[in-house]
This record gives sequence, C-alpha cells and structure tokens, in this order.
Amino acid sequence: MEHALPRPIAEFVPHAAGMCLLDTLVAADDRGLTARLTPRADDLFAEAAGGPAAGAPAAGAPAAGMPAQGIPGWVGLEWLAQAVAAWAGWHAARHGEAPAVGFLVGSRRYFARTPRFQIGRTLEVRIRCDFAGANGLGQFSGEILDADDPRGAPLAEGWLTLYQPEARPPQDEAIHDP
Repeated sequence: MEHALPRPIAEFVPHAAGMCLLDTLVAADDRGLTARLTPRADDLFAEAAGGPAAGAPAAGAPAAGMPAQGIPGWVGLEWLAQAVAAWAGWHAARHGEAPAVGFLVGSRRYFARTPRFQIGRTLEVRIRCDFAGANGLGQFSGEILDADDPRGAPLAEGWLTLYQPEARPPQDEAIHDP
C-alpha cells in the first residue's frame, strides 16, 4: 500500500501519545527517510536557559512563567532513532502491516554541534540504512539539519545500531546480508 507524502509521522511510529517526537514524514524510499519537526515550548524535553527550569514538571517542560530556550542537543539521538522507527513503519505499511517495536542498541558516534535546538525552528531529520541484516540488526547513519538551510552543515549527526525482532529486511540487496 502506498501512502502519499508528506503526512503525519505518528501512524508509522509505534510510540504512545506524546512520545512520538517527530511531526511529518516528508520522504521515504528503500534506503532512507526524511522527517521534520518543529520543537515547541511545551515539548517533553524543553529546557529553560541554563538547564531544566526550577520546579519544572516531571515531564521536563519548563515551569509556568519560565520561557523555554530549547531542546538539549542529546535529544537529537532520539529523533534519529524515531526516524529509523518511522522508516521501518513505512516499510511495514507498504506490506499492510502495523509498525513493530524496535530497540536502539547503541550509537557508534553522535555529535551535536549545538547545545540545544531552538524552539520554533523547523528541523529536518534524515536517516539512511547502511546495512540491514536478516537477523533484525540494522546500521543507520543520520543527520539533523535546519529545514531553512538543508544544504548547510548538519546541526547533529550520528550512526546508530538498531534491532527489530522478526524484522522484514528491505528488498534492496545492496543493504542487507544474504
């Protein structure tokens, strides 16, 4: 089944309400995916200047009256992992299946060039499948860019290893083992 893009990404990510941190699936193919998000002041990971706001709710959003200054740079790793989940969910949807649970096993390297991502500034999250094994393990590379300057230097980039039990590997022979 084909899905017209762009479209809301939540239907492709098996996360409970509020935990899907990406907004829109912009493009997808057998090798990768592009998603977008616009961090908001009420975001689960929003921080006030200098760190979490004093008295902030347990969810991490700034306390009332404290302006949100951004999303910590380390949250980008989760955005990359969710983009991989959306890519797997997009593949599942093409076969008439629901998104399946997957696990971030680790990251060889994640580097954020900014201590925090700005509230209200749209970001583009791009992932690419470098390798997908028949055993459900996959290697992915990804980057986070300013959507207004997608040719600029990445704001963050990383390489992730993920595992999806009973995964259906993509049919592109160049990215998976025999």
